[in-house]
Amino acid sequence: FYSAHILLLPGIMLGLVVAHLILVFYHKHTQFEGPGRTNKNVVGMPLLPVYMAKAGGFFFLVFGVISVVAAIASINPIWAIGPYRPDQVSTGAQPDWYMGFAEGLIRVMPGWEINLWGHTLVLGVMIPLAIFPAVLAAIAVYPFIESWITGDKREHHIAQRPRNAPTRTAFGVAWITAYMVMLIGGGNDLWATHFHLSLNSITWFVRIFFFVGPIIAFVVTKRICLGLQRRDKDKVLHGRESGIIKRLPHGEFVEVHQPLSQGELYRLTAHEQNQPAELGPLVDENGVERKVGAIEKLRVKLNRSYYGEDSQIAKPTAEEYKEITSGHGHH
Repeated sequence: FYSAHILLLPGIMLGLVVAHLILVFYHKHTQFEGPGRTNKNVVGMPLLPVYMAKAGGFFFLVFGVISVVAAIASINPIWAIGPYRPDQVSTGAQPDWYMGFAEGLIRVMPGWEINLWGHTLVLGVMIPLAIFPAVLAAIAVYPFIESWITGDKREHHIAQRPRNAPTRTAFGVAWITAYMVMLIGGGNDLWATHFHLSLNSITWFVRIFFFVGPIIAFVVTKRICLGLQRRDKDKVLHGRESGIIKRLPHGEFVEVHQPLSQGELYRLTAHEQNQPAELGPLVDENGVERKVGAIEKLRVKLNRSYYGEDSQIAKPTAEEYKEITSGHGHH
């Protein structure tokens, strides 16, 4: 009975590895845009010998680092620390990184309490315990929310560059900002002692920037993504700056631009250009008013935040490219 249980765990692990390989074969690995790459193929280096060589290199690298650590480092030397004593607690104890967000919520939450029907509700703990799972749930359901907003139910294996999905990227950076702010709150005591700051000042900073920081991060990130889209469009139309200054016959100084390769041109223009959703005519051909629900109006409004003019820069067309490259010899 005991030996059967010993063999059960490796068997489960082996079965999970096989299931993982089947899912990888079925769904395929994601890849960025490029010539010949679609949602139904994988264009890259073969498993043998390229990725086998990489895997072998990583194995020996990890093996070497572990060997060095085992040879020169002491981890939990209980012979030097001595027996465990519950009355001695080491200083600087902090929550693990995956609990830092929840710890920060509890530390910076005001100690509010309310009494209802003879019972005391400690809001200083109840509200953080409600926010933490709500945030995790929002992260889990976000792909389904975006699919509902955009109306895109297709299967995707082509990864988008972050700049080509400004709203999604801005949401991600906003979440990272909120997480880092609360991580500071979870270690406010060490921030105060190591940097000689006021503990109360750090707490108030975290309280304010938990709400303000993600908004600033969202706006700034979205503007950066749009700026990078404009830069890609300019690079497609004018080529890459070479740093070579040339003087034209009439005295004008211009910088020589190097044309991009066909593969680079394809990579910079392969992303989809989606049109924002519209409610359509509110009155049909018979003059009967069409009722549009509040949920549909909300979906269309949110859709414009993803695909509106302020969320994506129009890709250069083939006509624009031909006109500029044929009309400017120095390009």
